[in-house]
Amino acid sequence: MARLPEHRTKDALPAESHAAFDAIAAARNGVVRGPFAIMLPSPDVALRSAHLGTYVRFESKLTPRVRELTALTVACECAVNYERAAHLLSAPGAGVPQAAIDAVVNRTSEVGLEPEDANLIRFTRAILNHHRVDDATFSTVRAQLGEQAFIDFMATVGYYAMLAVTLNATEVPPYE
Repeated sequence: MARLPEHRTKDALPAESHAAFDAIAAARNGVVRGPFAIMLPSPDVALRSAHLGTYVRFESKLTPRVRELTALTVACECAVNYERAAHLLSAPGAGVPQAAIDAVVNRTSEVGLEPEDANLIRFTRAILNHHRVDDATFSTVRAQLGEQAFIDFMATVGYYAMLAVTLNATEVPPYE
């Protein structure tokens, strides 16, 4: 059970949160859960986070494979059970190879994976665990993705890291 209430309906929310609830639900197939259900008592945070999430998940220049591999890597590096469960379900359908999924989930070396996957995992692990990325990794991923997608990639890492703080601090369990 989460440490804060999960507002999956707007019944217990103050009136100033109703518009944010409705907007988040509309963008997510009528469902509000996870970090957004926790954030709703601060409607501006919930709405702005959800807006960025919509871009990151559905509109960015990243391919579904890159997006899912990145989200899963952040979830595993930050030990976010909620996001880990969600992206373990969606990663295979987005084309993430099982070998990359296994390396990320088991937190084993990315050596031997397809180079494009290994580069993304290496970058994500470095920035999350050491707060820096070496020049070679930075340049490799930038060249691999191109300028705009590279910015979108870094924003995706940051977005899921932000969600990790909310989900881990409030102990939101994975959904079924």
